[in-house]
Amino acid sequence: MRIINVIEDTEGAAGCIFAHGLSFYIETDKHKLLMDLGPSQDTLKNAAVLGIDLKAVDTVILSHGHYDHSGGILPFADINAGATIYMQESAAGEFYADDAEAARCDHGEEGAENAPGNRGSDDGERYRFIGIDGRITSLPGVRFIDGDKVIDDELSLFVVKQRTHELPSTNRRILMKKDGRYVRDDFRHEHFLVVRSGGKSVLVSGCAHTGILSILDAYAQKFGSYPDAAVSGFHLMKKSPYTKDEVKEIEDIARELSGYPTKFCTCHCTGVPAFELMKKIMGDRLIYVHSGEEVFL
Repeated sequence: MRIINVIEDTEGAAGCIFAHGLSFYIETDKHKLLMDLGPSQDTLKNAAVLGIDLKAVDTVILSHGHYDHSGGILPFADINAGATIYMQESAAGEFYADDAEAARCDHGEEGAENAPGNRGSDDGERYRFIGIDGRITSLPGVRFIDGDKVIDDELSLFVVKQRTHELPSTNRRILMKKDGRYVRDDFRHEHFLVVRSGGKSVLVSGCAHTGILSILDAYAQKFGSYPDAAVSGFHLMKKSPYTKDEVKEIEDIARELSGYPTKFCTCHCTGVPAFELMKKIMGDRLIYVHSGEEVFL
């Protein structure tokens, strides 16, 4: 099994663009697949630098309904119309970030200026659209699913039906529009990929908005064990300094993750400051993979 981070937020492999978003290329005995396609066509440019043949990709998994994971899907489909694209039906919903000053100071920054629809709203530009481009849903390769899905003996998808832990505080400002009202996102549009190859089981997530601890517990409930490795953003990033309570939250997550028989690789929305706090506790159980780098687990 090979896993390469095609694009994420921090500088990595020479010649690779780094930008707020995420895409993993995964190669198994049977598949060449992409988990997300980053924020834009830059994902495709990085794939070319890395020698990844996008025309050979047979499967795309959209982890959840945010632009920074889906921005490269339309340009990808222009060069590869044959790949099957799996997404939750609810990932086509209306998702927003609350950019009120208090939210920005307390809970960090979710997106960037080039998010689709980032031209303000009827709420004084407080709510910024961060969902996917609606044209994606009309692509012939899209397969909508509702809940868990077994693709084959190597690939399966699952959702978290009930959280076992509190939602990480950095997700509070992520909203969805329901019946004309902005409400807290329930992240039902988020699903998680399990790759079984070479005798190993690897859990791959995008942002783990619903909480990496709840995701691991849902994995154990479904499969009766824990994965050998987990590759995921943890969505602990924020632009302003962490409060004492937020530092404690991050450290508590790290301590609990240390109790799992799993090696963790993170990137993207975890943020380097949160990673460094977690690394002090988790040691070599936690690594960070930068844009264009291969994941060695």
